[in-house]
Amino acid sequence: MGFVVYSRRGCHLCEVLIEQLLEELGGDQLPEVRDIDTNPEWRKRFDTRVPVLEYDDRWVSDYPLDRAAVRDCLGNVAR
Repeated sequence: MGFVVYSRRGCHLCEVLIEQLLEELGGDQLPEVRDIDTNPEWRKRFDTRVPVLEYDDRWVSDYPLDRAAVRDCLGNVAR
């Protein structure tokens, strides 16, 4: 699976979180970005919370990005 960012178009905070996440990933992997407005279930679940970052279907961070939590996820993959 990997990292998934729940986002929406025009969301500045979403763009910032994705940029910071890409810095942490260092080109090793790309997150899947899901536009919550394309899926009623996602919109209901995340409407006012975006951006939301998950890893393997588990919550990792909202905005601002929790860089330590991202590193923990990456560390668990390396083990």
